[in-house]
Amino acid sequence: MDNSIISPLLGVLVGLLMGLTGAGGGILSVPLLVFALHMNMVDASPIALCAIALAASVGALLGLKNNLLRYKAAIFMASFGVILAPLGFWLANRIPNGPLLIIFSAALFYSALSQYVKARQSILGIPDSLRQAPPCLIDPAIGKFNWNVPCAKALLLTGGLAGFLSGLLGVGGGFIIIPALKRYTNLSAQSIIVTSLGVQALVSGGSVAYSAASGNVNFLIAAPFSLGALAGLLIGMMISKKLSGPRLQQVFAVMVFAVAISLTIKGLRVF
Repeated sequence: MDNSIISPLLGVLVGLLMGLTGAGGGILSVPLLVFALHMNMVDASPIALCAIALAASVGALLGLKNNLLRYKAAIFMASFGVILAPLGFWLANRIPNGPLLIIFSAALFYSALSQYVKARQSILGIPDSLRQAPPCLIDPAIGKFNWNVPCAKALLLTGGLAGFLSGLLGVGGGFIIIPALKRYTNLSAQSIIVTSLGVQALVSGGSVAYSAASGNVNFLIAAPFSLGALAGLLIGMMISKKLSGPRLQQVFAVMVFAVAISLTIKGLRVF
């Protein structure tokens, strides 16, 4: 099948998973491009980031309309991420494809395990372990964060790590940002997802701009892939209320785990 047909179909699948799983589907963008279009990691990453940037931007704007996006926190986190993304790109271009696939597999294993455990706890009704009050607290009187040094440090480091991984692996970083926001803030679940989308949109957009300036983006594949992802996201968001939930999260986690195993095998073969 021609790439002009495969590319948008892959994008629809990625966007659908993003809409159903709360942005988690974006992590499968690179593996799908690697397996279906036989691309290497360095070429697939900018294309994946184009799709994530477009889809996440729309999701974040919809969240802003519904007063769920903490845009100041998102901008603050993304600022450091955009700075560190070029470092990730620089490193990715100096690591052979085999080891880079292994590194990406490790990120997939982490994401799959984290999602599965969280979904299982939700199904069994197991509350999160007791912990100290998070450093980033919303003041109910003004509806804004009470900013302090520990809060700024936590969000800055989270954004920086997301940006570095964006450049290195071509991921939006949702699997890093969402757990961090759950740990360091008292935001609602919906606000965490939307704020994560805002960070991903800014960081991925900055990464795409840097990659495009370096001449590393194949827009003939990236454009239909990104538009497909946007269409899939909107479909996923429409049906998420009926299909989303911890069971779906578990199924998705198992899928990610299987992809991680396949990617590890592929990486070892070309190591």
